[in-house]
Amino acid sequence: MSSADDLPRDLSDPRELRAAFTGELISPQDAEFDTARRIWNGMIDRRPALIARCRTTSDVSAAVRYTHGAGLPVSVRCGGHNVAGTSVVDGGVVIDLSLMREVRIDTENRIAEADGGCLLRDVDLATTAHDLICPAGVYSYTGLSGLALGGGYGWRARKWGLTCDHIIGAEVVLADGSVVEASEEQHQDLLWALRGGGGNFGIVTRFRLRLRPAERMLVRTGLYAGDNAAAALRSYRKFTGTLSDDFHLLGGLRHTRPADPVPEELRDRPVLDFLSICSADDGESRAEADALFAAMPEGATTETEMTYLELQAMCDESAPDGRRYYTKSGYVSELDDEAIDRLVAAAGANPSSTGSIDIEFLLGAISRGSAEDSAFPQRQAPFMVSAYGSWDDAELDTPGIAWARRTMAALRDWEHPGGYVNYISLEDNPGDAVETYGTDIYARLTRVKRQYDPRNFFRGTRAVIPDTHGNSR
Repeated sequence: MSSADDLPRDLSDPRELRAAFTGELISPQDAEFDTARRIWNGMIDRRPALIARCRTTSDVSAAVRYTHGAGLPVSVRCGGHNVAGTSVVDGGVVIDLSLMREVRIDTENRIAEADGGCLLRDVDLATTAHDLICPAGVYSYTGLSGLALGGGYGWRARKWGLTCDHIIGAEVVLADGSVVEASEEQHQDLLWALRGGGGNFGIVTRFRLRLRPAERMLVRTGLYAGDNAAAALRSYRKFTGTLSDDFHLLGGLRHTRPADPVPEELRDRPVLDFLSICSADDGESRAEADALFAAMPEGATTETEMTYLELQAMCDESAPDGRRYYTKSGYVSELDDEAIDRLVAAAGANPSSTGSIDIEFLLGAISRGSAEDSAFPQRQAPFMVSAYGSWDDAELDTPGIAWARRTMAALRDWEHPGGYVNYISLEDNPGDAVETYGTDIYARLTRVKRQYDPRNFFRGTRAVIPDTHGNSR
């Protein structure tokens, strides 16, 4: 890391920033300000003092130094898809990377270099053109940076691991405006923290990502109504004990929709949307899918083969930009019959017709990651349950948030420690980082924080506070 004498000074005057900046600076007086400050979650309505749309790493460095010099809070925007809205800050500077979206592929070594402002679809388009992928999230318009730094669950995580497990290097702008390369050879402690420690340590302007071979995917769905919703969850639970890593399973409890093939007498009860995803060209996977659905109760089922690129965009329309979102999520150690009954009852009490309770099976390759290799915690959690609040009417904010919190509170008897930082929502306590990461990982994160951001300039969804005792590894 550079010494203080080597660094350019802070830019406390906006005119100095403009002279050093090649991107776009948008202030509240500009016509595009209200559009530029909007993000995916329509519940977030914050007014920054300045939006700095960067084109280069030097722009990011200049924006950091200006924010320091002006004494303003900072936020970093890539895709703007975080449910808590951490990418925009009231009265501060939004350092916006959305113009930095180039992806370069090294096919021989199966490595991608992706700019910090990339969306997942930018990475997917570039990698699948060479029959390669980087396992990532489930919405193609999600920003790579926020997803990867917080962990990165996705459709292929059980087979290949999390997105953060695929970070092999990063160019990072630190809180003092200096730029470092984190890799296995240099700044290894920073690389470790970037793999799951959130946006607490700097701004990643370029990722180096390990890639995996692309495959055709087999996607099967089932819709189970009435008593069959709970019965299907019990069958799902039974299969998780023997499931191969190739499979990803997701169940969503929700209200019926007009197009659902559900008998009229069951339309006032919750339904389970069940989804299984595996490799299409693997005979064992197909046989496993056959056995899984044969064990399910009666329901309406579909089967589709698709490319990985199609898979990654499959859910985009279900979470449109500008809708109001609130997610309460947690890990669950088991799904016994009582827990399933409570989940079905909670789904029926959802005040919104567009939300759901998602029940996702984890483990597989996720569980084989090590705390020595990454800061991502709670890899042994079997299930993640998310009360996914979604509505268009602001009058549903209060009942919708209360519903999500009640739903997760009802599962307290089966709670697994920790939480997933990318699913922490608006108004949740941002200070529970020790509980989220666990004592050992959090202690190491605080030491890395002290080295790279001792004044706590960057603050992630789960804030890591710099170690004040000067401890070293």
